[in-house]
Amino acid sequence: MRRFLITILLWTLQNNIALSQSKQVGGPCQDCEALLDYKMLNISPNSIDTLSGFHENDPKIKITGTVFQKDGKTPASNVILYVYHVDRNGIYQPSDNPTGWEKRHGQHRGWLKTNKNGEYTFYTFRPAPYPEVQEPEHIHIYIKEPNTIPYYIDSYLFESDPTLTEDKKQSLKNRGGSGIVRLEMKNAIWTANRDLILGLNIPNYK
Repeated sequence: MRRFLITILLWTLQNNIALSQSKQVGGPCQDCEALLDYKMLNISPNSIDTLSGFHENDPKIKITGTVFQKDGKTPASNVILYVYHVDRNGIYQPSDNPTGWEKRHGQHRGWLKTNKNGEYTFYTFRPAPYPEVQEPEHIHIYIKEPNTIPYYIDSYLFESDPTLTEDKKQSLKNRGGSGIVRLEMKNAIWTANRDLILGLNIPNYK
């Protein structure tokens, strides 16, 4: 246990040093450092990932896209994406032995790294809305580019969600581009595409 705690402390110290040396973008974010959990968990992100609970829950969904540089044309490779969402009861439910930010973000989370063409794909299930709260169904997404701190962009929202009202749509900041996606049945799975543009509507981004 002592060795484990020392490892965690060293990992935290290294992350804090790395973040202090990285470009500060995106504005305040209380939990964006959760993106860095993949290092502690010894995960090597790929351009394709399947989140916990995909096989056990319905409706299953597949989300794909391309990440572009600020010009909106040049594919951005080696960008880390961190996605997470609630379960089918609207709860951020951790596993029996949660590690790091899983205690708050729940077990349905994953990491991706864009390939040389800027592409990414992840498989998961459609999350439920929060219980007793008028908040649209959503999947959070944080980004870390090389040499920047992690920052958040607009969550994935579903066009077919009845709680996604016009007022809610108008309130969106479109960080990284619109997060509203349309699910279509393709090859027996609900599929959506969302391309991301680095720096778009992101504070302090140059």
